[in-house]
Formats: sequence, C-alpha cells, structure tokens
Amino acid sequence: MSEIQTEFLFEITLNVPRIVDLGVTPFGHRRIAEVAGGNFEGPKLKGTVHPGGGDWIIVRPDKVTQLDVRVTLETDDGELIYMTYHGFRHGPDEVMARLNAGELVDASEYYFRTAPRFETGSDKYAWLNSAICVSSGRREASGPIYRVFEVL
Repeated sequence: MSEIQTEFLFEITLNVPRIVDLGVTPFGHRRIAEVAGGNFEGPKLKGTVHPGGGDWIIVRPDKVTQLDVRVTLETDDGELIYMTYHGFRHGPDEVMARLNAGELVDASEYYFRTAPRFETGSDKYAWLNSAICVSSGRREASGPIYRVFEVL
C-alpha cells in the first residue's frame, strides 16, 4: 500500500458579501452565507464562480464551525462544474474571536479543512467526477480562500 500523495488543482477565492444569522437552533448556531462570485485558477483549470451559491454554516455546541457549501464554477473555456464541499473550521477561542471580527489571522493559527466534490457533464473535465479532493483554507474579510488538491 502506498502513502497518500496529492496534486495541486487550483486556488479558489469566494466573495461572501452577506451572512444571514438565523440564531441558535436545535442543531447549533445557524448562519447562511451568500456566495456572490469569485474566481479559481490552477494548472489544469481556471475560471469564475457564478453568483448564487451559498454556505449553510452551523457552529456546533463544541464551537466547531461546520461548513456545507455549494457553488457553480465556469471554466475559462465555458464548461460548468458543480462544486460542493463539507468541512470544519476551529481554533482557540481568542483566535476565532479575531477571525469572526474580520481581522486577518494567519491560517496556521486555526484549523480550516474541507473535502470538495465535483459534478460536471463536460467531457474535458469528466475526470473531476471521480476525484477525491481535499483543501486547506484561510478566511479573509471578503470571504474564504482555499487551495484544493486532488488525492492521487
């Protein structure tokens, strides 16, 4: 059995202008973030993120932020790709307070990982339909930025 290796796919920047706070529900503190667009670029694909996506965020009682994101990507050659991902963001209370206040916090100070999945009807990018991917993220005031890797 071989060790797990990864290959860089792209970096994606999401523009999140608004987060609706639903308050504390039976499942945790629910927020819904609007994804108004963005862009992505890497060695095998690049393009833009369509407006209209979102992140159905829940901050669990253990203070772990659980992400459930759905966005549509359009490559620079006009192909559409549906991208979804689940993941977690957490860290020390004081670090998360700074991050939630909109401060720029070094990503090494908190954990921010996701597992993207892709769906496309494009022949050129069909290989994404069966790829296992992971990403590491950082949060900036305008939205998250992820480096996405394919697990080989």
